[in-house]
Amino acid sequence: QVQLVDSGGGLVQAGGSLTLSCVASGRTFSRYAMGWFRQAPGKEREFVAAISGSGGNTYYTDSVKDRFTISRDNAKSAVFLQMKSLKPDDTAVYYCAAKSIIYYGDNHYSTTATEYNYWGQGTQVTVSS
Repeated sequence: QVQLVDSGGGLVQAGGSLTLSCVASGRTFSRYAMGWFRQAPGKEREFVAAISGSGGNTYYTDSVKDRFTISRDNAKSAVFLQMKSLKPDDTAVYYCAAKSIIYYGDNHYSTTATEYNYWGQGTQVTVSS
């Protein structure tokens, strides 16, 4: 079992920055690929960014490329999402998620929400125009 706790959300003006954090407990953190997803009001949950267990591979949805950076610190069992040049369209509840990579290897990651085994409680990001 893995417990994930998201934090770092808040209210920011367009063009501003925020860094989200997600701390995991329970199992060996490096055995999990991590992802960030978001859900805006009235919309489905969507993929934002993912990082492999080793941290060597990352992937972003097109709308956040060059603005968001995902990283992880396996020694601290934490994953981060640094968000810059925020836009009102980025407003959503952001969730971190963990996917076991025991059968896939350290370089595996996923963009598919249904493949993730554990989820954080979510943190609200609101970007005002």
